[in-house]
Amino acid sequence: MTPDPQGDPRVGAVVITWNRREEALRSVGRLLALPERPRVVVVDNGSDDGTAEAVRATYPEADVVALRENLGAVGRNVGVKRLDTPYVAFADDDTWWEPGSLARAADVLDAHPYLAVVTARILAEPGAREDPIVPELRDSPVRGPSWLPGPALGSFLAGASVLRRDAFLRCGGFSRRLWLGGEEELLAVDLATAGWELCYLEELTVHHEASRNRDSHARRRVGLRNTLWFTWLRRPVGAALRRTLRLARTVPRDRVSALAALDALRGLPWVLAERRRVPARVEARLASLEESQATSRARRYVS
Repeated sequence: MTPDPQGDPRVGAVVITWNRREEALRSVGRLLALPERPRVVVVDNGSDDGTAEAVRATYPEADVVALRENLGAVGRNVGVKRLDTPYVAFADDDTWWEPGSLARAADVLDAHPYLAVVTARILAEPGAREDPIVPELRDSPVRGPSWLPGPALGSFLAGASVLRRDAFLRCGGFSRRLWLGGEEELLAVDLATAGWELCYLEELTVHHEASRNRDSHARRRVGLRNTLWFTWLRRPVGAALRRTLRLARTVPRDRVSALAALDALRGLPWVLAERRRVPARVEARLASLEESQATSRARRYVS
């Protein structure tokens, strides 16, 4: 396909950021320079370092939303609602898409109307090394329909995925309660429950240069809490117990893990009130992932 000099009107992009002004500027600049020329929405999660102002001044063509508080992943919901493109690429302030990947994702989503999410190959920078999660995506044990253009997935990575906007909105987007950290798992199973498919596409590429401006302990605490909440929100009791006990045996025995467990317990009343077991076909997919999750090099709760 010859690139359209006017860009590809099928795909928009949403970037969420918080107190990473220089990284956000680089990320937005790279998105705007893509041959697809996506409309870019930047959702600033209440930064106090001038991020929103700097992006507006440097890239007036970007749509900048300055929130008053840090909504975490829910900032993506805000961005998706401001777009009218059928497909939305997510990017973090420390990731960027390879030229041509967004158009290819749109082609695949056009051709497969029951496909809601395509997740790209991730290269860690500097050095363009495959992220440790990539082999797990490529060799996913999830069984999907034969028409899928790539391996079926049980979940996805928001900063490396293109989603069907209508499916995302119908399933409610990301949960406000989960905030940020493993928030994709709940949305993924809700998409699957609604009949949508998710897959990995080797021909799409995202680069990730992990920001040094992050609190790894806080991220681990929220990620572990969210895993426990998701498990009890959607899995059958036996499967939820198995995963909870496995986590108890394998996570570091330290203050961060203890606080995560306490956070999870504090949320138990609302989790039980909103608990909704996935159908058997979706639970079979989740069960098929248990072994790979237990031996994963990329899904370790360490900081």
